[in-house]
Amino acid sequence: MEKTSTQNTRIYLIFKLCLICLGFPVLGQVSPQQRTEENPGYWPEISRTAKPWTRWWWMGNAVDKENITHLLKEYADAGLGGLEIAPIYGAKGFEDRFVEYLSPEWLELLHHTVSEANTHHMGIDLTQGTGWPFGGPWVKPEMAAQRMLVQQYTWDRTNLDRPVKMEDYRAERVAYEVAHIMAYAADGKAAEITHCLQRDGSLNWNGKGAHKILAIFKVQTGQQVKRAAPGGQGFTLDHYSRESVQSYLSHFEEAFSGNTPAIRAFYNDSFEVYGSDFTEGFFDYFQKKRGYDLKHHLPTLLAADQTEAGTRLKSDYRETISDMLLENFTQQWTDWAHKHGKKTKNQAHGSPGNLLDLYATVDIPEGETFGSSYFPIPGLRRDSADIRNVDPDPIMLKFASSAAHLSGKNLVSSETFTWLGEHFKSSYSQAKPELEQAFLAGINHMFYHGVTYSPQELAFPGWLFYASLNLTTHNSLWGHFRGFNDFVARSQSVLQAGMPSHEILMYWPIYDVWADPKGLSKMITVHNIDEWLHPTPFYQSSKQLIGQGYSVDFVSDALLKSLRVQDGQLAMVGGSLAQAILVPKLTYIRPETLETLMALAENGARIIFQKKPQDAPGYYQASEQKAKLAQLWESIAFRPVTSGIWEAKHGQGLLVVSSDFQNALNYTGVERETLTDSGLKFIRRISDEEAYYYLVNHTATTIDAWIPLNHRGKEAILLDPQHGRTGKAESKQEANQWKVRVQIEAGESQIVKILPNTTASINAWPYRNDKQQTLTLPGPWQVTFISGGPALPENSSMETVQPWTSWGDNRNRSFSGIGAYETTFDLSDQSGQVLILDLGTVHESAKVWLNGKEVGYVYGLPFRIDISDHVVAGKNILKVEVANLMANRIRHMDQQGEEWRNYHEINFVNIDYKPFDASGWEVMPSGIAGPVTIEIYR
Repeated sequence: MEKTSTQNTRIYLIFKLCLICLGFPVLGQVSPQQRTEENPGYWPEISRTAKPWTRWWWMGNAVDKENITHLLKEYADAGLGGLEIAPIYGAKGFEDRFVEYLSPEWLELLHHTVSEANTHHMGIDLTQGTGWPFGGPWVKPEMAAQRMLVQQYTWDRTNLDRPVKMEDYRAERVAYEVAHIMAYAADGKAAEITHCLQRDGSLNWNGKGAHKILAIFKVQTGQQVKRAAPGGQGFTLDHYSRESVQSYLSHFEEAFSGNTPAIRAFYNDSFEVYGSDFTEGFFDYFQKKRGYDLKHHLPTLLAADQTEAGTRLKSDYRETISDMLLENFTQQWTDWAHKHGKKTKNQAHGSPGNLLDLYATVDIPEGETFGSSYFPIPGLRRDSADIRNVDPDPIMLKFASSAAHLSGKNLVSSETFTWLGEHFKSSYSQAKPELEQAFLAGINHMFYHGVTYSPQELAFPGWLFYASLNLTTHNSLWGHFRGFNDFVARSQSVLQAGMPSHEILMYWPIYDVWADPKGLSKMITVHNIDEWLHPTPFYQSSKQLIGQGYSVDFVSDALLKSLRVQDGQLAMVGGSLAQAILVPKLTYIRPETLETLMALAENGARIIFQKKPQDAPGYYQASEQKAKLAQLWESIAFRPVTSGIWEAKHGQGLLVVSSDFQNALNYTGVERETLTDSGLKFIRRISDEEAYYYLVNHTATTIDAWIPLNHRGKEAILLDPQHGRTGKAESKQEANQWKVRVQIEAGESQIVKILPNTTASINAWPYRNDKQQTLTLPGPWQVTFISGGPALPENSSMETVQPWTSWGDNRNRSFSGIGAYETTFDLSDQSGQVLILDLGTVHESAKVWLNGKEVGYVYGLPFRIDISDHVVAGKNILKVEVANLMANRIRHMDQQGEEWRNYHEINFVNIDYKPFDASGWEVMPSGIAGPVTIEIYR
């Protein structure tokens, strides 16, 4: 079936690649590709949001105008598009430089930062607090995070067994108060007798018979802001209290004094408010939302042996906490930011809330990549000692991207590379596939975690944050940062173009998550996905369908209500379309949600259930709600139509039941992208009648294939995000399929741009066809050390290329920095051929020159680059500049007992959060291991 998009989106400016624009701050450097009449710009605009941004740690707020000005230019030159200021703890010995958070001096430095960033066309976001989570010295005990503590007593007809007083020694150290006193008779009847409590802890009550008495305390958790900066220390905020949040935001209005900084967005990190499960007025709010008084059912709610009633009560309790977080914090905060002309950027994970709804409420939803993933890319290093216990899961990122897609938000950010590996050991080649995996999950506005403000006058390694990844101007990889950032910018320019394109919306059964009988509050975090995500049919079906070539986004109960049906497709707020809603096997669904699904089908939508829903969630009128759900389901006239599929024509649409989603999708005419059969992964964007396919090869082999594309056009252009090349693809019509030839090596990504019309203004893509020969570059190789330390090794000459750590003295093995390998080779006339320089194994990043002209950066696997336009007949001079990791120099410093880690609070820890010590590390190979060859193709 031919597919085009009728969506109206803004027309993107043609990306200009003229040499005169390379320094213009709106545009990213796309060297070596240049715009000519034969090569028009087929890249979208490289805006500042297309460029990567980074969290910018202000250690101790010890910043000054001179260094801010200097560093912002460094960052802009390196290809960063913006910074998110995050004030944290400082370095010892620099206390005289510390600046109090939100003080007039601090605000002057912030305004200076924004002004300087504007000169480089960079954006600035601001964490609305210091460290995390929100809190500070202006958060009074009554505004601070609260928990519910319940103590049980016995009423023996006339007296309590003991006075009501706090018996938890931890709670005695913080603010607390008795919120409610409840009496429960033997027959289960409950009465609130708070008014009967006397100052001495006795009860002035005439209760008849024996009663269980529960004293409900509202207790401050006592949690302080984590990693706080000077002036930001204090209690963590009560996010569930509208009044507390309002007071918190008012403090910023007072500090800004009508001169709100010209930042882009306020930012909120992952929730991480531990033990907070209560607030002032909780039970009144609960009764308003759920329709009954939870206090009457506390013995059942808190019972050690959970019953069905207890599970239902817990579900209602968790839904209410989620509602409070959404309404009282997230929505109020976003409304406040909008009133001040700012956006909000928020991490919903780590909270007890409905992630999809929380993400959808803010302007820029943000996910997080934490740890490293396994990829079968040949040569990719993954050290077992440097791996966190939880691998990143791209499906976790899809909660943020799905919420953005369904609510019409174009940008989806990610806190990227948190603990990608151990400090000083992470390379661009390791970061690249991790980032591509995030791109495939819908991330299109990545933030590094992170770059630490480090004064230029500081010696190596400068100031460092306690958790890797640390990318600073002191990092030995910094000189090649621009190459990696240009790759990110090209990729994100495409991933921010047009609108998302997806076939399927997968319903997230949040009520099944909330029905967990364990515990009380239910935190939905990155670190416990093995509990609340991985075992579920929702996860298993989503992962399977994505692997089969379907584009899948997630939808919540609330987001379902925002959908409308347009010509049989599901139209979202932003204008993007989907073809079907899938409801995975679940236990609980609200009758109102089933009614919404039936109404969408009535208007022409396709709704597919994996299995009949079993029950309605919640405690209030549970039997009536379950009966209503059953009645609704029975009203649907399902009939068997083929093996394993039941269908009901419902109005203009279809309701289908099948345990096999793919079988049902085939039956209902929802097509997958069969290109995934080749091993490629993809994400698709549509802009008017154009389309972009972002393709990634994370397999172990080169994929050279004619791939079918469901979105058809008249012509296809191939775009290379690694090096900026463009060219017309080979395409053909075959057996009612439109196919494009792609040639993507293991570890590479490539973009196919589909055009509605043909163009003669671009050269053909340089496919590598028949290999003519492979030339191994002989020596001698001259190695020159350019920059780094602790001391530059001696320059050397070698017959066979090898890492500099395999020869020389200890200076070579302790050196971190940049060295250049240079050699010459002769070639006959190779006009019309494709020549690929293969550097073999590189430790860790390379920049290539040929005959005095820059060819480009080679920072990721495979370490290969097209040199066809740079070789000459006869003698050629090759220079390869290599940057290694910081690891060897840090190892040397620890072996020498040099003091370089000396910070307040957590100081500096390794990947297992133990004191860091590199003295026992093995020397990490550095330089080119080769072999270095030139492959010549017809």
